[in-house]
Amino acid sequence: MIRHTLVASCIALALTANAYAAPVDEEIAALKARIDQLESDKEQTAQDKGNAIKFGGAARFQYSYEDYNDGNSDRSGDFDFDLFRIDVNGNLDDIIFSAQYRWFEYMNVIHHAWVGYNFDDKQQGKIGVTQVPFGILTYASNNYFFSSNFYLGLEDDYDLGLNYTYKGDNNQLDLAFYKNDEQGGLDGYVSDRTDRYAYDVVGIRLPGEGIYDAPSDGNAAAELNTFNGRYAHNMAFDDLKVELGVSLQAGQLEIESGTDGDNVAAALHGVINYDRWNVKLQVTDYKYDVDGMDLERVVVAAYHFYDSIPSEATTYIANVAYSLPVDIGPISNLTFYNDYSLVTDKPSMQADTFMNVTGMAITAGGLYTYVDFVVAENQPFIGGTMVGDGETNKRLNINFGYYF
Repeated sequence: MIRHTLVASCIALALTANAYAAPVDEEIAALKARIDQLESDKEQTAQDKGNAIKFGGAARFQYSYEDYNDGNSDRSGDFDFDLFRIDVNGNLDDIIFSAQYRWFEYMNVIHHAWVGYNFDDKQQGKIGVTQVPFGILTYASNNYFFSSNFYLGLEDDYDLGLNYTYKGDNNQLDLAFYKNDEQGGLDGYVSDRTDRYAYDVVGIRLPGEGIYDAPSDGNAAAELNTFNGRYAHNMAFDDLKVELGVSLQAGQLEIESGTDGDNVAAALHGVINYDRWNVKLQVTDYKYDVDGMDLERVVVAAYHFYDSIPSEATTYIANVAYSLPVDIGPISNLTFYNDYSLVTDKPSMQADTFMNVTGMAITAGGLYTYVDFVVAENQPFIGGTMVGDGETNKRLNINFGYYF
């Protein structure tokens, strides 16, 4: 069950419908499923001493009104099922483990699954499908839709590999090596490479190909041998708390044709907490290269469809939030926020992407609700795509769920 004080104590942690993609409302409902893990305290429970196994889960539902979707707006919006999930967490002395599986109307996916070991009070290792340590953790956003970085595979990504974390009084160091994505890479034994929780590169996009096409013959791809390093330093000045951090990521692309490819990303971030206020700031730069090719787009997949992203870009995140404890019947906390994302410096004069989300998160016992008003341009799941040049779209979204 979600703690009544979750939003007030975790405000620094963050909590998608594409007009052109085919199951639109189901995909957007699914996309925000990622925020559910934040609202539960299950992984902390798994690290308590003693031997224990704990089961939990959630069910979520959603209402949306989209000005870019004629059918939706003619019906005055739609009310849909989002997801049902099951969690299992526990430990056997210093051996810890955690897994989560999610059911949607159109796909079933593993969210994470790992086994770990506490070397001591400050050091921990994990192996399995784990969260990639990059940028602001756990999320660089407060809203249901995440930041634009999520759709680029640079926020709340999960891959298959090894993690090491050192957490001191004022410092945290994360090192990771991922052999491949959570589906086992290019030769993974999966029936559909689009059925995944987090965005990953699954191909290279040739000139003239459609934005939502599957990778063409010989151009399927997968992330391979990726290294991640993240360092964060925390400072406190009375009621003011500041985290400053740097992240680096570098890896290979395995391409079906045998051509060599690679990718690199870097980020600087800051998180500021003062009284009930929280500010998140991050700048990120990434690039994908393929030998002998002037690459402009790559193919990504998640939520049962293919999409395209720029082969390189710079992104900016600027979020502010205010947490207000209340006593209104079962409601114990309200969090007001405004999250802004910008994706720019794309190749070949591709248009910028921006997304602004103004919203409120409501905590009421085990019930957690997001009320979001989104204004966006060239933003996936808000009527656009990262490689498009479309109009500014708007969406009202109310997502609520019960955690047990």
